Amino acid sequence: MKKEISFTLNNEKVMVEVDPKWTLLHVIREVLEMTGTKEGCGYGECGACTVIVDGKAVDSCLYPVMEAEGKVITTIEGLAAKTGGLDPVQAAFVKEGAIQCGFCIPGMIMSAKALLDEKPAPSDDEIKESIEGNLCRCTGYVKILDAVKSIAGGR
Repeated sequence: MKKEISFTLNNEKVMVEVDPKWTLLHVIREVLEMTGTKEGCGYGECGACTVIVDGKAVDSCLYPVMEAEGKVITTIEGLAAKTGGLDPVQAAFVKEGAIQCGFCIPGMIMSAKALLDEKPAPSDDEIKESIEGNLCRCTGYVKILDAVKSIAGGR
């Protein structure tokens, strides 16, 4: 039996009918048709599905949709400015060449964004810890770390 829930998604109030067994990822991709958040492993191991819920990076593939009731959720689509400009984290990834195939990048960016929103000048270890749940098979991590460092406290 479906239930109706509401939450704020990318600064807009959303009301949606959901099956309580669904994950937040399913609702974002299949119901709301926002495909920037990727489905990778489906077990919380790769981080491709990372979104920000109430300021914290979470694996949306493991997040029960009923837990989203009343929460503030940001996906990769929610980072861009209304004018279409990139968020500084997105721009840093482009500038530093931290994007190859791009599959893992939305999750990487959302993990980095959650860290930088909470702690604008994190240490190198804190940056590494923030993205340790995100797997990248293309770039390695040097350029990704460089991108986050480039905007972390103006380094």
